[in-house]
Amino acid sequence: MWLRAWLVGAACVALVLAHGGHGSAPVNTEEQKKTPVDAALWIHIALEATAWAVLFPLAMVLGLVRHKLHVPLASAAVLLSLVGYYLGSHHKGRQFPHTVHGTMASILFFTLLTQAVCGVYLKLHLSWKAEAYIRPPVLRVHGFLGRAFPVLGWTQMVFGIATLQSWCRGGHLGQCLAHYIMGSAFAGYSVILLIMLKCAVEWLRRRGVSEEYLDSWVILLWGIVNTFTEHHGGPWTHKDLQHTLMGVLWWAGGAVGVWLSRKGKRSIFPAIIILLTGWAMSGHAQALMLSTMVHSLFGYTLMAAGVCRVIEICFVLHDQPTGEGELGADDDGWFRIRVFQYLPPFLLTASGILFMSATDEELHWADAKGVDHVTWGMIDFSVALVLFLWIKYVPLSRSVLIDTYIGYGGRYGLARGTSADAPHSSHPRTDWSYASLRSSHTEAPPPAPAESIPMDGYRKPAPASAPEPEHHVLFDEEDPFENEP
Repeated sequence: MWLRAWLVGAACVALVLAHGGHGSAPVNTEEQKKTPVDAALWIHIALEATAWAVLFPLAMVLGLVRHKLHVPLASAAVLLSLVGYYLGSHHKGRQFPHTVHGTMASILFFTLLTQAVCGVYLKLHLSWKAEAYIRPPVLRVHGFLGRAFPVLGWTQMVFGIATLQSWCRGGHLGQCLAHYIMGSAFAGYSVILLIMLKCAVEWLRRRGVSEEYLDSWVILLWGIVNTFTEHHGGPWTHKDLQHTLMGVLWWAGGAVGVWLSRKGKRSIFPAIIILLTGWAMSGHAQALMLSTMVHSLFGYTLMAAGVCRVIEICFVLHDQPTGEGELGADDDGWFRIRVFQYLPPFLLTASGILFMSATDEELHWADAKGVDHVTWGMIDFSVALVLFLWIKYVPLSRSVLIDTYIGYGGRYGLARGTSADAPHSSHPRTDWSYASLRSSHTEAPPPAPAESIPMDGYRKPAPASAPEPEHHVLFDEEDPFENEP
């Protein structure tokens, strides 16, 4: 334990020593833009993408389920990020003016340093008088930052792509913000749908709300903001009207959704809003023909997501919550999931990637390279499939992020079949260790960890005299390191 703590501590010191100013060149000229990118910068991109897109998200999930590989994996991610940070600040070849990517790098540096210091402190298990007062807030900061890393990493990678291509400068900034924020929102919505689908059924049931109730509130609030931020003075144009009316559509539809999905009822109106948004974007004419075609493809994909969501709620689930019915022998989650239910999240992921790739600068660059809308669309759908693969499901290794969390039974090591109290326990198969780190010994699954705690939704009905637990275990901020040697 002490050795691991010292290793992480040494990494923190190295980060401090390596932290230097981000050199910046004058504003890019055409000659600078044509300067080749050297090997050091490509290695920087590869290392940072590996650390922030792969290792940190996986380390977060392993930390939530108290896996022993959490610390080694997080330490490896810190090391890769450190080396990549150094190369990004000391490369030759093409130089760049100071951008938000450089500013974000400094923010991430101090965030990473704070996270590492918190992790070292938690691993030391100090025994002193102030421990009872210091450890809980340190644990909360460590947990919050760990959960924020995937979002921060995604944001920085988007900034990095724009910086590498010298996009989003001057008058193009507003359009970049609109496309990147909305596209990321659709991709993020697909992740939330998957989480709700795979492991939040009981969380919704205990609170007496449906997914659509939460969705409708987000749509309502976003629509209000959009209504008053799309016109920036001067004469109204048809684009100003379309964007403003899109906001009106969202807050009006969101209000209907909130009203109809009260008391845990399902509602199709969030899906209707998505469908109408796709219809509007499919006819959103652009100056460049390639841009018009890509916007149309985005609109059709978003319409398909809305239609599939309506079919899922009305004809697949028959207005019932996800998870109703008996689990089959091949089901791999905590709750019954129909195959069709994976289609709306994927289409939302694809819609988000398509919209993020549809800025004027990106499509003018693609048009200059001779790329048509079919090729551009296939690139976007390929990226969406890889992203969906990572956040959701791998048929061969059975799981990555969300399925790793489920495979290890959430934060407390529970999985279907490890407790006689679990519903559907007629299937004795134990899946708590089947994730991509599964042992090669398959004769008999290992027992669940000693710290396993049954989820409330899996307990037998308690006697009338037994008090109800105050919090669901997924939201109890207990120390994930307290039982480690």
